[in-house]
Amino acid sequence: MRAPIDVANRVSPELSAAVETIVNNPDLEEAPTLGDVRAILTHAGSDAQQLALLHPQERGALLVELDDLIEEFGEEALASDFVGVKASEALSRVIEAAMDDVRLTEEPTLGAVREAMSGGLIARLVGDGVIDADDDAALLAEIDDLIARHGEDAIAEDLIRLE
Repeated sequence: MRAPIDVANRVSPELSAAVETIVNNPDLEEAPTLGDVRAILTHAGSDAQQLALLHPQERGALLVELDDLIEEFGEEALASDFVGVKASEALSRVIEAAMDDVRLTEEPTLGAVREAMSGGLIARLVGDGVIDADDDAALLAEIDDLIARHGEDAIAEDLIRLE
């Protein structure tokens, strides 16, 4: 069952990362639900090696947050709906360049960044060596996905991947 609203923005970065680890597990035969995530977090072992490294207090805090989500959305809600989506490293560089562009608003939206990308921003960044020439189609597809998920009016800076 899909969540009716974009709930990923209500999930802590820590829980989002844990859920993403579980969702991306290639050994799972079916898409995991919140109930599955709870079971894995409760019994984190070799199946979830990264999760097994969590301190018990961290795991406890994640379980409390997860229980609140289960209470609100049910155990059968798809876990992937609760993974926060951020821009890739390359798209983050494009967004940062757009934020520095004096022709755009102070806080450019995803739609404004998409327009700037189509209007030559990608070519300029390729020329400057900031991104690879082969990335242009993938970057356009990625920003289109972000626009589909968050809308054209979402502030682009909020989706920058900070690592």
